[in-house]
This record gives sequence, structure tokens and C-alpha cells, in this order.
Amino acid sequence: MSITLDYIGQVHSPYKEKFGIPRQPGLANTLKASIEIWSPYGSAASIKGLDSVTHIWVVFVFSATAAAGWKASVRPPRLGGNEKMGVFATRSTFRPNPIGLSAVKLDGVRVEKDKVWLDVSGADLLDGTPILDIKPYLPYSDCLTDAELNWASDAPYSLKQVIFSETASLSCDAIEESQGYPLKVQIEEVLRLDPRPSYKSDKDERIYGLTLHHFNIRWKVKEQYIQVLSIDPTDSPSNPQTL
Repeated sequence: MSITLDYIGQVHSPYKEKFGIPRQPGLANTLKASIEIWSPYGSAASIKGLDSVTHIWVVFVFSATAAAGWKASVRPPRLGGNEKMGVFATRSTFRPNPIGLSAVKLDGVRVEKDKVWLDVSGADLLDGTPILDIKPYLPYSDCLTDAELNWASDAPYSLKQVIFSETASLSCDAIEESQGYPLKVQIEEVLRLDPRPSYKSDKDERIYGLTLHHFNIRWKVKEQYIQVLSIDPTDSPSNPQTL
């Protein structure tokens, strides 16, 4: 048995590549994203009442990994990438149906001609991600205070301080003044989650790079802190794939 699902829109986010995206929603809340809902799904009628909602569920497709197929056993990053778990016990992207679900804060709703835009924060979504559905978050039923996951009970924060080189700090100041978003805080939020592969240790001499907005951030890990080395424009602004 099979069904056909239509994409109703796509995400516009500062995450232009998979590396660096928080592994769960709500962990980097200063980074903003917008969900573009296309016609005929995006209309004043379809969003009536949404202005009274503070948080939403976003149902989406793991489009960047869908072609790789699914795996019955996966290696969750929280277990160091060494221990296998069943795919249905994890949030792995390699699922029989590559569908994801994220709870995000709804900051605003905009209607522009034949489109609707939902402005959100705390999203863990790659730029260009296809959207299948939007649902309201219901606190009385969706917040299960007695829920447990023994092997990943706490948020995956690194305790390391994030510091900026003089060059990176000056670049950040200039970008914030021209672009209007708090880039330094956003970088700190992402790097404190330590986006490196889980098997990497503190003794890591490699220089890493990740892209936020249209800037390449180069950084490395020291024993006591994470240092941002430089912030430079990417060769060309990244645009989401047209769906």
C-alpha cells in the first residue's frame, strides 16, 4: 500500500549545509527561519486561527538523505557513534519513510499574495527542506512530563566556552551592523552543541568550517574552549533548491 503526498512549501533557514544543524529543535533559538507555504495551501483561510498559536509541529521530508534509503540499525550520535540502536528507537534521518517532525516557536504569520510565510525560531531544518504539514502544538497533550529516554536524558550541550579571535570578532561586529541579526550569539549557540562527529575528542587539531547564513565560520576545539578563527563570506550566497 502506498499514498502520494504533496509538498505544501519549503523552509528558508540560515543552515545551508547539514553540518552544524542542531540535532534536535529548540537548541539554538536565536537562529530564525521562515516556512514558505505555497498556493493553494497558503491562504488566509488555511491559516485562520494560527495567530493564536505560540508553537507548531512542522512535518517535513529529510530530502538531503532520502536517496540513501533506510537502515534497520543506526548509530546515534549521543552514544558516541559506536553503539547500534533500532531506527525506531532513534531520530535518525535514514528511515523507511524519510519524514521528520520538529516543534518550533511560531514568531509570526505573514500573507503575501498567493503565499503564506510562517516565521519560526529554534528550527533544526536545512535550507530548502520540503514541508508536508503544519499542526498546532497542544501543551496539554504534547508535553509529557513523565516521558523518559534513558540513553539521552539531557540536552547535548558542551560545557566549553566559545571565544572569538580578534579577526573573527571584528568580522562579527561588521556583519551584525550590516545584516541586523546577532551572529555572534548564533555562532555560540551552534558551537556549544559541538557539531563534530561524536567520536572526536578534545585533542583535535583539525580546523572545521560550517556555513551559517552566507558566511563560512572556521573554528577549532581546544581542551578548555572552542575558538572561532575567522568569518568570511561564502563564494556565492546559498539558495535553497527549487522544489
